[in-house]
Amino acid sequence: MSDAAVLSIRHASKTFGQRLALDRVSLDVAKGEMIALIGPSGSGKSTLLRSISALQTIDAGEGRIEAFGGVVQENGRISSGVRQIRTRIGMIFQQFNLVGRLTLFSNVVLGSLGRIDPVRGLFGLYPAETKQAAMQALHRVGVAEYAAQRANTLSGGQQQRGAIARTLVQKAKIILADEPVASLDPVSARRVMDILRDLNRTDGLTVVVTLHQVDYALRYCDRVVALKAGKIVYDGSAEGLDRTALVDIYGPEFEDVFWEGAPK
Repeated sequence: MSDAAVLSIRHASKTFGQRLALDRVSLDVAKGEMIALIGPSGSGKSTLLRSISALQTIDAGEGRIEAFGGVVQENGRISSGVRQIRTRIGMIFQQFNLVGRLTLFSNVVLGSLGRIDPVRGLFGLYPAETKQAAMQALHRVGVAEYAAQRANTLSGGQQQRGAIARTLVQKAKIILADEPVASLDPVSARRVMDILRDLNRTDGLTVVVTLHQVDYALRYCDRVVALKAGKIVYDGSAEGLDRTALVDIYGPEFEDVFWEGAPK
C-alpha cells in the first residue's frame, strides 16, 4: 500500500457461480480523491464497493484489500480487525438503507453505534454530543426540518441525504456510494451529488461513487475508473474520457443515447 493511499486493492477477484464479477482488480485511492466508478450493468462496480467495505469476501488467493494501512480482507477471509477499520468507512446505498419506522433523526444517530458503548446504543441512550452531531449533520445536508418524521414518509432524495448525514455522525473518512442517485429525480440527484462533492472539497473526505449517469461522473469527479466484465479498462482524468473511450466501455449503442454535455 503506497504512503498516499487510503484504499489499496490488489489482484482482487470475485466469482459468483460461473460468472467472474471481478477479475484481478488492482486500484489505489489517495486521501481526498473523489472517484467515479462507471461501466455497464454487471461490470463489477457494486461488487468492488461491497468488497472494500467487507460486506462480501473476495475469492481465495492473492487478492488483498487494505484501508488506512490495515487489512480489510485477504485470501478470501475478512480480517479480524475489520470492525475498527469499518468505523471510518461510510456506505451509502441506492435504496438508502434507512429503517422506515424510525424517525430520520433516529436513523442518523445510528451512525454512532461503532463508537459508543454498545449497551447505550442498544437502549437508545445516546450521549448529548451524539445527538448534537446528528442535528448538525442533518442541517449540513439540508433536511433538519424532517428530523422527527418517519423515514418511510420522506422522499427518496430526503432519505438519501439522511443516509449521508448518518455517515457524518459515523465520522467516516471514506464514503463509498453505490448508485446513490439512480432512483432519484434529476433535481434530487444533483443535490445529493453536490453534497458529496462539498464533503470531498470542504471536509477532505475521500469519496468513491458508482454511477450509471456518465455525465454526473464527468461533472463531479476528477478521476474516473471504468470497469468492463470485471476488469479496469480506464483509469484516468475525466477530461481524458472521450467519446471513443466511452463507446469502447459501453459498446456502439452508447452513441444512440449520447447526451448533451458529454465529451465530443
